[in-house]
Amino acid sequence: MSSKESFECGYVYHVYTHGNGKDLIFRETENYRYFLDKLLKYIIPIAEIYAYCLMPNHFHLLLRFKNLDSILDEDQHKYLMKSFGNFLNSYAKAFNKKYDRKGALFLNAVKRKKISDEKYLLKVLHYIHNNPVNHGFVNKADQWEHSSYNSYLHPEKKSKLNRMEIMGYFDSLEVFKNYHRSDIEYDFLNFE
Repeated sequence: MSSKESFECGYVYHVYTHGNGKDLIFRETENYRYFLDKLLKYIIPIAEIYAYCLMPNHFHLLLRFKNLDSILDEDQHKYLMKSFGNFLNSYAKAFNKKYDRKGALFLNAVKRKKISDEKYLLKVLHYIHNNPVNHGFVNKADQWEHSSYNSYLHPEKKSKLNRMEIMGYFDSLEVFKNYHRSDIEYDFLNFE
């Protein structure tokens, strides 16, 4: 699977990118909140968000693009990429202004992988929610406040995430938690 696959409406993708060089893309709590505000503004109109994890120098999203009837087939990738470009540019401009910084904040390419089946979807979900654990920031997924994991643990709280679809793969919240605590091999995810 390529990290440069075309975006298509109706499909699920793992989308991720890093800060440029060794740059941090989140320096303080306010940055994470502002990023999520921009995500709501630019991406929620075109996609259902299933999961996210924001790390100091990179982020991961698991989403399904909506079927947008107004877009011609050949224009889908361009239209969806433009929304991502607007999203990241909007964040980067505000970040650069706040920290009196110049230049690209993110790597040039938004990396993306189309999710091909249920098994792959669930492994990516596990990977995203456990990213802070894998990078040594916390010991358990629920200790990282900048991911969607805790939103799943508190379904009574309102959320813009599409939690119902993901929870349809689990018999209960306890099964969901146990899955996230289990060891999963990520070698086939092949991140670049």
